[in-house]
Amino acid sequence: MLYTAYEINRRATAPVLTASELTARALQALPAPWARTPAVRHVRALCDIVAKARPTHDRPAFGIPTVQVDGRDADVFERPALTTPFGTLLHFAKPSVTGQPRVLVVGPMSGHFTTLIRPTIKTLLADHDVYVIDWHNARDIPAAHGPFGLDEYIEHVMQALRHLGPDTHVVAVCQPAVPVLAAVALLAAQDDPAQPASVTLMAGPIDTRVNPNRVNKSAADKPISWFERRVVDTVPSRYPGAGRRVYPGVVQLTAFMSMNPRRHLSAHARLYRDLVTGNAAAAATTRAFYDEYGAVMDVPAEFYLETVARVFQQHELPLGRFTWRGQHVDPGAIRNTALLTVEGANDDICSPGQTEAAHRLCTGIPEERRGHHLQNGVGHYGVFSGSRWEAEIYPVVRSFVESARTAERVASGS
Repeated sequence: MLYTAYEINRRATAPVLTASELTARALQALPAPWARTPAVRHVRALCDIVAKARPTHDRPAFGIPTVQVDGRDADVFERPALTTPFGTLLHFAKPSVTGQPRVLVVGPMSGHFTTLIRPTIKTLLADHDVYVIDWHNARDIPAAHGPFGLDEYIEHVMQALRHLGPDTHVVAVCQPAVPVLAAVALLAAQDDPAQPASVTLMAGPIDTRVNPNRVNKSAADKPISWFERRVVDTVPSRYPGAGRRVYPGVVQLTAFMSMNPRRHLSAHARLYRDLVTGNAAAAATTRAFYDEYGAVMDVPAEFYLETVARVFQQHELPLGRFTWRGQHVDPGAIRNTALLTVEGANDDICSPGQTEAAHRLCTGIPEERRGHHLQNGVGHYGVFSGSRWEAEIYPVVRSFVESARTAERVASGS
């Protein structure tokens, strides 16, 4: 029903959106005297906003052709290092740069493409050799490839770490904090040489019992059967993933937008004013954010439902009940990996304290190899994007990775 309703709405509104786009283009092409009149500017701005008021399933490009390294431009090339039906391990290679610490970035599988954390990746690229797990849209993955749940997510993280080898540092952004910590714990329990030198958990729900917010309460107040009935649907026959059960990206986008409707309305009102007044730079910034925000991907139903049940309802990891393919997961087994947690003081999606809770679970990590940073003045997205991320949070992450790298080399005698 969800997909049917979405497709009906998409078809019904298509003529209006197309007409708005054509009108905006026509007004833009008017000669200067008419194009500058207040009436034309207002109508063009309105048509421009209406024309783009729809989600897409088109994965945006990362769009990072170069990055500044030591004051000079270094070319960046995206190269797949490992591929499965569900994700690609992408290497943001900089052939002209060597010797930087290797970092694996793991982003959320939560209705948006991994390109949503482009600012995180771009900033890290200045000082690190960056790899990213780029999750695929479940709508495009044939059902024959089987299910994808928390176990498969954890397996993908371990597979990536084994592919990259020792002396790798992991940065988990938001939702993957739990599966990443579980993957590291499993590698530690096996004394696997692929154990990362450090793991940084940024605004992730390790223990949602701490300082619970609206998101946590909404997830905990309903039985898992409610989510399965109301927000899970089957991919229609017209797509490659036909028959696969998914949590549609448009549902997640609607949920996110409804959490802060005033913020989004204010942003669009500001966009309208900037378009009318000709403030092109400000309008482009807002437009770029919403183009990215509106690009949605479907999430495998197994992963979504298991995350709601095991992370937000049953709190398996903090209660010591988390398992991977029947094997108990004990974060206390982690001894050789340094741990940094990062939170935003104004985060209304992952409240302060929920990520820091990882330290109480990782009892085997020495105190001197731990760190926690609470950033004042930022909400959820400000933890990994924006000016505070670049100027105040990233230096903490960079310093922690470098200290863990140094400690690793000292320990190995290299």
